[in-house]
Amino acid sequence: MGKKRDRGVATSSNRSKGRVESSTQQDEHGDTVSSDRRLIVIFVLFFIVAPAISVLVYRIKYAPPPTIHTDSYVFQRGLVKPDVDYQEILTENSKVSENASRRHYTYPILAYITPWNAKGYEIAKSFNSKFTHLSPVWYDLKSQGASLILEGRHNADIGWISELRSGDAWVLPRVVLEAFPAELLTRKKQRDKAINLIVTECKDMGYDGIVLESWSRWAAYGILHDSDMRNLALQFIKQLGNALHSVSSARNDKQWLQLVYVIGPPHSEKLQKHDFGPEDLRSLSNAVDGFSLMTYDFSGPQNPGPNAPLKWIRSTLQMLLRPNGNSDQGPAHKIFLGINFYGNDFALAGGSGGGAITGRDYLSLLEKHRPVLQWEENSGEHLFFYSDDDNIKHAVFYPSLLSISMRLEEARSWGCGISIWEIGQGQNVGLKGVLKLSIASPGSFSAFITIFWIPYVVFGESQQLKSLPAPAFMNLAFKC
Repeated sequence: MGKKRDRGVATSSNRSKGRVESSTQQDEHGDTVSSDRRLIVIFVLFFIVAPAISVLVYRIKYAPPPTIHTDSYVFQRGLVKPDVDYQEILTENSKVSENASRRHYTYPILAYITPWNAKGYEIAKSFNSKFTHLSPVWYDLKSQGASLILEGRHNADIGWISELRSGDAWVLPRVVLEAFPAELLTRKKQRDKAINLIVTECKDMGYDGIVLESWSRWAAYGILHDSDMRNLALQFIKQLGNALHSVSSARNDKQWLQLVYVIGPPHSEKLQKHDFGPEDLRSLSNAVDGFSLMTYDFSGPQNPGPNAPLKWIRSTLQMLLRPNGNSDQGPAHKIFLGINFYGNDFALAGGSGGGAITGRDYLSLLEKHRPVLQWEENSGEHLFFYSDDDNIKHAVFYPSLLSISMRLEEARSWGCGISIWEIGQGQNVGLKGVLKLSIASPGSFSAFITIFWIPYVVFGESQQLKSLPAPAFMNLAFKC
């Protein structure tokens, strides 16, 4: 027992020496461990975390375009193919998709309805859940002597509005501002009167807000070239937006009345003084809930061509949202990218002529002329040619599965909603051609939009567009 005790007890000097040596060894070991840890952290940051972040940024910025859902309705039926002919369109346009309720397109969808194409009212009811905003074209605000009048209540269909309330879509009638701008914008009483008329109508009729169209009218009057008048115009829109936002929706007291403002695309490669530009967009973004961008009517009878070239659409979004070409993007989530549900039939000789056609007109042309459908790659649209009874050659452009899917993807890539002009321009009574387009990205993002009253048209190829007369700006749109 004594020996064991002697071995377990050291002298004071020995214990002190042992503690010093032990402490020194621990410090050296700690420094080594700390140094190793720093090296490991540096290695992880530079060789694992940094590359991972770079890959993530690259995938976000340069993500490949979405792939087509081949299990969707139109693909299951074998309708999306390069060799479709007119007879298939005539046969398939009367088919209706089974899905009439579920909406997968992430961003808002605004649909216009016009009294002169009354089928739009029926479509809005049947496919209410497909839309977030419905805008019946009902109202005009006009000058009446020294005062103002809001015309259009006689167009309003209260029963139709009541039936829509079972769905989630907001009802925002369009109001066209036709009052003389020099009087309206420069006189405070006139501005207050106009705003009061609009807000009161929304309250009385139970609307969720309005879609306002005025910029094209103001441009026609030439007031937007004057900086003072332009500022007054912007101030009026802001004042209206703030007034609407101060009132709760009749069906949801937690939601204020909405203002969607109609804007046109630029008509040249550089913004003109009267064009609605990126500074206007940013100036109004807090007071306006959405901007209905009219990216259609690119061509006309005097300059026949595509309805809405895809490159022109892209350059328009670039001008508005990324004017400096950098990543500082404007409020894309408030843009409703315009998609036309009508086509054009242009005469290419004999003094030119022609104009817009509906689905019914399109089917009649297919039945009569039995044309070969062609795909024009630069514009991203389908067309066909025919000669009329006077032997005058025509070019017909009409929306197709491919053209619409490309525009939906363009809107999705920017984070935009879409606006449709307009959902009643369709086939004969009883014909409801409903197309479902499914788009899915590698990140499991999926989106589809059901297209109403448009015949099934798909791929083709065209070499004849070169013969079409082209306006100056078409060169930009068709530039490779």
